Amino acid sequence: MDHEPLRIKKRGEDGSRVISIRIGVELLDELDRTAAECNYSRNELINLLLEHGVKDLIIEE
Repeated sequence: MDHEPLRIKKRGEDGSRVISIRIGVELLDELDRTAAECNYSRNELINLLLEHGVKDLIIEE
């Protein structure tokens, strides 16, 4: 019986990077409540919100 080898990437080589940010306690609590309500991890929710924000950002001069 032939098996395909399990291929995994070393952490950090998936195109993602770990960053650190400072965030207010109230906002963090709201993010956690929303993530729990939607069944997302905090990280998934923050990424969705950031992607949306960056795509829909208009910089006025």
